[in-house]
Amino acid sequence: MPPVKRAPRRRRPTAADSRRRRKVCQFCDEKAEPIDYKNVAMLRKFVSDKGKIRTRRVTGNCGIHQRAVARAVKNAREMALLPYVQTRA
Repeated sequence: MPPVKRAPRRRRPTAADSRRRRKVCQFCDEKAEPIDYKNVAMLRKFVSDKGKIRTRRVTGNCGIHQRAVARAVKNAREMALLPYVQTRA
């Protein structure tokens, strides 16, 4: 008995298939203001609503600037400029 030929399986499209453009680090691109723990308005952009530091994939920062942002957020938390966690409302 000859082998049965099956139709090839179709692969489901994934997020990688859409090939989104890579985000560019805003600190490298714009030569923006330096990362400082006292600039709370800027640091809030890199902290989620729960108080977690956002990842590089979400923010688009390069590794050097992501570490600097994380260090600044931690210093701001220590100085009580940023909360460690958000309180439940």
